Amino acid sequence: MKILTCPAQLQRLEGILRKSLPFALPVFGAVLNINRGNPGQYEVLVDKWPEFGAVLARPSGEVASGDMRQFRRGVTQCPGTCQVCSELPRHHTGAPVRAPHPCPHSGTPLSPPLTPASPRPAPGVRLGSLSPSHADLLNDTWPYGGNARSRRYLAELLVRFPQVCLQDSSGQPVAWVLTDHFGTGTHSYTLPEHRRHGHMQVALTVAAQRAHARGFPTFG
Repeated sequence: MKILTCPAQLQRLEGILRKSLPFALPVFGAVLNINRGNPGQYEVLVDKWPEFGAVLARPSGEVASGDMRQFRRGVTQCPGTCQVCSELPRHHTGAPVRAPHPCPHSGTPLSPPLTPASPRPAPGVRLGSLSPSHADLLNDTWPYGGNARSRRYLAELLVRFPQVCLQDSSGQPVAWVLTDHFGTGTHSYTLPEHRRHGHMQVALTVAAQRAHARGFPTFG
């Protein structure tokens, strides 16, 4: 596998992957993040260049450092073609490829439809943002959370990647959407006492519109 470090090659790869959506979605978000400052410190590899057939995105240096390693390696090492490894059609050679298998570790694309009339927050609720001080709340409400490693992972997402939060009149979070290294929604949640008011629809739509403005794909 060849690590792509040349900005021109990475931009070219982004264009090729964009033309192969949604088939290339598992790696496209990671390449977008790499080309936009690489906040997650990832790298992308191809089996060969420029006529590649497989793409892999992983933490820089092959293995993530510290306690974050368990979360990232859990994605990069899952069997089959998954969130960070996608075989693409060989347009140059015509060689057959296998469609990617679903991966239990993968995130999901931000998917509400983008409409001219966006939903507005309910009365008493406003758009805001999460801060590192909310890491405990996120860790307690994440299905994969509840430990020190997951808390550090979520705290990293907060400071490195876009997120949307709805707050009540006192500034407390009531619903939120986090994104991750692959440009996918990784932790979306509405507090139980605030459900059935359309908060998540608002948060997802705003997140999708912001992602779309940055060049990230959204799917309805």
